Amino acid sequence: MINNAQVRRGGVLRQALMRKTGNMIAPANKFILRVLYLSTSMLLALALLSCAGSGGSPADSAAAGAGRGKGRPEKGQAANRPAVHVETVGIQRISVQRQVELAGTLVSPGQARVSSEAPGVVREVLVELGQEVQVGQPIVRLDPRELQIALERAESLLRQTEAQLGIDGVRYKEPPPDEQIAIVRTAIANRDDARAQLQRTTQLMQKGLVPQADFDTVQTRVKVTEAAYQAALETVQSLKATLQERRAALELARKKLNDAVIRAPVAGSIAERLVQPGEFIRENTPVVTIVQMNPLKLRTAVQERYAEVMRPGLPAEFRVESLPEARFQGKVAYISPAVDQATRTFAVEILVDNRERRLKPGFFAKGVIYTRLDTDVLAVPERAISTLAGVSTVYVIDGNNTVRQQVVALGARQGDLVEVTSGLQGTELLAASNLNQLATGMKVETGAAAEAAPPEGRPERKPGARRGDGGK
Repeated sequence: MINNAQVRRGGVLRQALMRKTGNMIAPANKFILRVLYLSTSMLLALALLSCAGSGGSPADSAAAGAGRGKGRPEKGQAANRPAVHVETVGIQRISVQRQVELAGTLVSPGQARVSSEAPGVVREVLVELGQEVQVGQPIVRLDPRELQIALERAESLLRQTEAQLGIDGVRYKEPPPDEQIAIVRTAIANRDDARAQLQRTTQLMQKGLVPQADFDTVQTRVKVTEAAYQAALETVQSLKATLQERRAALELARKKLNDAVIRAPVAGSIAERLVQPGEFIRENTPVVTIVQMNPLKLRTAVQERYAEVMRPGLPAEFRVESLPEARFQGKVAYISPAVDQATRTFAVEILVDNRERRLKPGFFAKGVIYTRLDTDVLAVPERAISTLAGVSTVYVIDGNNTVRQQVVALGARQGDLVEVTSGLQGTELLAASNLNQLATGMKVETGAAAEAAPPEGRPERKPGARRGDGGK
């Protein structure tokens, strides 16, 4: 409790301060005076309360607070402080799996927009949205009547050409030699007859039995038959070319008739159904979109500092928002050789097995890519580390039971252990409790006595109270 003497002492101090302040401040600054008055009252009240709790005067309390600072002893006073009881831990050596964080989107490795290769009226659509299809499975049927008529016409024209070339279309598929084709045989016969007639006329001409006019007529006939023979050969060549053309036309007509049934070119799921029964569609009209579902690709971007360690075949693990409890695996398949100058990252594609169809293209994924496994890595428990303003330190216990604050650089975390990349040799003994009471040069007590009694000048902790852990 605050006694009357303390209250009177506070009042006298306040009045003296007000008189001194009133002489210095002009009447125009009454507002500032009020602020100073309130501030002074609050400071005096706090000083009186501190005196009441410690049994001393405000001056004594202020001196004591200045000596304590912020709860840590000054270096010059550390040796004079009583020993602090601490728990100790050693430095461990562990294996650390290095990894690179990833965030990306699942995409289909292939997406086919299936189009009609033949015109016609849609008779039937055989698939629905989301349905799984296999390669070659019918998905749309067109009305085949017009295509069937075109096929029959192509067959008729082909048979006509084969007949001109002496092909029956059953036993003989290829045309016979030119000399065996009827038109050529006729031309050869006429030519041979004209030549024989010329030979006879020449003999009679030599005996003076044939006039010159008849001889000239026979010579002209020979020339005409030879020209007819050449024309027959050219006609046969033209018929052979026509044969090839009409055979190709027949195959095209058959293909168009087969195209009346549109089939899936790839395996996957129907993502879009673009036509309905009864529609007339032309060639190259899209009818459905098929998305491949297995495997999927996870596209992500990796920072350029990991370019040296990234290579195909590295395992990856990730999660998606729709299945938060499930973990999915994949392997790095493709790596871009160029770095994006805007983001300073390079593209990486990971192949993901999706046989169970739990994943869908477009899912956002977050996970890691496992790069390498480092062994014999220094690590300390997290409770032995104190972090202030981004600087991490540990307290090393030297041979004479004094502590030394040591700055360390931290790396990966593994459970309650934290990798130390620099600052320690690996043989040190570290303090792991009461870190907020330690400073360089202080004496400590270790072992079971650490729980026996609290440090001098500090109240005993209640059961279940937390200890200071250096910013944790």
